[in-house]
Amino acid sequence: MATLDKIKQPITAEMKAFDEKFKGYLSSNVPLVDRVMRYMVKRKGKQLRPILVFLSAKIAGDVTERAYIGASLVELMHTATLVHDDVVDDADQRRGFFSINALWKNKVAVLIGDYLLSKVLLLAVETKQYELLEHVSGAVKAMSEGELLQIEKARRLDITEEVYYEIIQQKTASLLETCCVVGAASSNADTVTIEKFRQLGRALGLAFQIKDDLFDFEKVNLTGKPAGIDIKEQKMTLPLIKALQETDAANRKYIIKTIKKHHDRPKKVREVVEFVRNSGGLEYARSKMEQHIADAKEILYTFPQSPERDALEVVLDYTAKRKK
Repeated sequence: MATLDKIKQPITAEMKAFDEKFKGYLSSNVPLVDRVMRYMVKRKGKQLRPILVFLSAKIAGDVTERAYIGASLVELMHTATLVHDDVVDDADQRRGFFSINALWKNKVAVLIGDYLLSKVLLLAVETKQYELLEHVSGAVKAMSEGELLQIEKARRLDITEEVYYEIIQQKTASLLETCCVVGAASSNADTVTIEKFRQLGRALGLAFQIKDDLFDFEKVNLTGKPAGIDIKEQKMTLPLIKALQETDAANRKYIIKTIKKHHDRPKKVREVVEFVRNSGGLEYARSKMEQHIADAKEILYTFPQSPERDALEVVLDYTAKRKK
């Protein structure tokens, strides 16, 4: 059985029902909006976020109508941020498909993102799910602040590990944390249980981002070389931060200058990639990722064994072992 099928198995009925409800929330009387929405539904990804909502809800209590609303709020918000991200990054593709801005240009893409955010607000208000809206809105705020903090710090390339964690906690971990919190809250769990899911989701999110950082040095492009995309974009990731900590002042200065001045030269990017790969930076990042996974499992094991708990454990293992 494929990993994703194994994860979804305890919530198969819930995910099927969610897909139908979510399509309904996306519909519009404006033909252009409806056409874009249908395109987006066809190219849905792994649906990790609604999966986390439903698994958390079942572990904490049970899946109610609030869980479907919570999962929809998270997915609407997440989709909106992806559409806007593609505009900001001038990205032509998303999950192997053309992005909205590539097909309908930036103006339509920005307005579609706004439309999705309005659906978040309307769905929450119409169903009076103000607590769930508060959680989801907090994630949007954190994600925006994390991106802006990264932009601000990237100009100087002097990010410490502490600042790096502050960025990824807001930029990535906050959303997965919110999924787990929304799931637990939707089942009317007590504050102690909700806090457990907050910590579990945060650890999962931190591990997820560090794994993404490692891809930049592990995955290869068509030439058989590591991609080095983060270096081209002058992003300070954990393997690079650790590598710079471990080298002498002269080499640190040289590497930072190379990233600042020559990040658009493939040969120079490969030089930085090799520096990081030979520095112990990858091993250090892997150990931190594994520690976050272990922290999440420690919290997960405080709940009784169940098919849903087993599935969430598979999510944690998958995060560390995924290939994309």
